[in-house]
Amino acid sequence: MRAALSPLKGPLRQRKLIRRARTHTGAEWSGFPEMPQEGLFVSITSGSTSSARQPRLARRVWKAATALCLCAALGGCISLATPHVRPPLAVPDTFDGFGAAASAAPAAGIDWHDYFVDERLRALIAQALARNSDIRLALLRVAEARALHGIQRADSLPTIGVAFDATRGRIPGDLNASGQSVVGNQLQAGVGFSEWEIDLWGRLRNLNDAALQSYLGTEAAHRAVQLSVIAQVANGYLGLRELDERLALAQRTAASREASSSLFRRRFELGSACELELTQVQVLSLQASALVTQLEQARAVESHAMTLLVGGAADLSTWTEPLDAGVPFATIAPGAPSELLLNRPDVEAAEFALKSANANVGAARAYFFPRIALTGAYGTASSELNGLFTTGGHSWSLAPSVSLPIFDRGRGAAAVELAKVQREQAAVRYEQVVRTAFRDVADALSARRWLGVQVDTMRATLVVQTERARLARLRYDSGAAHYLEVLDAERDSLGAGQQLVQTQRAWLAAQVTLYAALGGGSQHLAADAALAAPGRSAP
Repeated sequence: MRAALSPLKGPLRQRKLIRRARTHTGAEWSGFPEMPQEGLFVSITSGSTSSARQPRLARRVWKAATALCLCAALGGCISLATPHVRPPLAVPDTFDGFGAAASAAPAAGIDWHDYFVDERLRALIAQALARNSDIRLALLRVAEARALHGIQRADSLPTIGVAFDATRGRIPGDLNASGQSVVGNQLQAGVGFSEWEIDLWGRLRNLNDAALQSYLGTEAAHRAVQLSVIAQVANGYLGLRELDERLALAQRTAASREASSSLFRRRFELGSACELELTQVQVLSLQASALVTQLEQARAVESHAMTLLVGGAADLSTWTEPLDAGVPFATIAPGAPSELLLNRPDVEAAEFALKSANANVGAARAYFFPRIALTGAYGTASSELNGLFTTGGHSWSLAPSVSLPIFDRGRGAAAVELAKVQREQAAVRYEQVVRTAFRDVADALSARRWLGVQVDTMRATLVVQTERARLARLRYDSGAAHYLEVLDAERDSLGAGQQLVQTQRAWLAAQVTLYAALGGGSQHLAADAALAAPGRSAP
């Protein structure tokens, strides 16, 4: 007959086993005593189980399962984290006098396909979104945060495992009442779980919430990176077009001055022009040639930067259309400032970080409350393999444990203080991001307004300078002025043309900045990111 064994540990367990062994004869002892184990599965062996005990065992198992379900339902019912409250900020009604246009759609709802109408620019943006390294890193950070959230979420439920153990051992005769050594077997198989925490105080739920908010924050940061890359590509596109137009203007001027230099050289050879006039014309020609080489170098640098930005070779051939040929962007309105808190991805990411820090405070507070954990197993045990799954070989155990820190030298209090400080830091960062967002929009609106005025002024200035150069040439041809007057007029005309192109580019760049500052296309970027997110791979 086999004795019922209880899962005890240490020397006390060994002494009890020895006493039980000495109370049985060698013929009666058929199993090897179970030694103390630190693992997941424990079993109780029994030599015989009557049919009347089977319903009782079933009722016990049912009660244990009911208790486990109740514990799972009660887990996290109490949360020690304070409810999230968005930090109060003074939000203006309008942006520096710019009211929201009721007829215009919000920038967040305008996809970048609809805002940027130039086909070559669309192709560059699409390539950058697919191949830019910053976007790929941001997407990998999203996958990392999603995996961390999955790990943390798994702690809320017990980890159930299955195991099979086989033991064969020998008990010496001086430990046996018969005085003879006994060799016995013990086989056991079962399923169980270990150290499942009953989350009564919301520690695991707050940790899970913190991981979830971090995951959502990385998604918002991914969209912010996408929007930043879109703006960088658009600005790089404008930079290339600006350099192409300025280069074309400089090349036309250099060719004209080279022709003038050749003409004055012939005049000097014929004696109709002095050497001073020839050198003045040559200086103008050399200056124009130097400007051409400078612009060629600047365009090469801008092309290299664009190639790196889009993640590979792209169509960056020369643009022949001038910048003022047509606005390559759709019209947007700033909208209400309160909408900015919902549309800017970086603002969303900062708020998610604040929520995560707040949840960590609740998890730290749960340290001071009792921690309740359960360890349980259900299986079968026998001394022979053919009797492992026979009637009467069932074994089960359920071991609750309660722990509470008493003296930790201030560790728990320091952890709570650290969580609070990190929450305050997150709140300050959130305020900084919001204030920066308001300033970005205000600066972009101001730039769009006043750069538009500057473009009109520079366009009028170029017309006047061109006319001045024409009149100076006529005065020189008629002998009423020195050639120095022509030199000054043509130099100022070239400078006015270059400044006009630069101002036009700055005005268009202000519209790109405004689109990004308003969170342009963030709603569509969220949908695109969800479609582009890598699937969860099997471990």
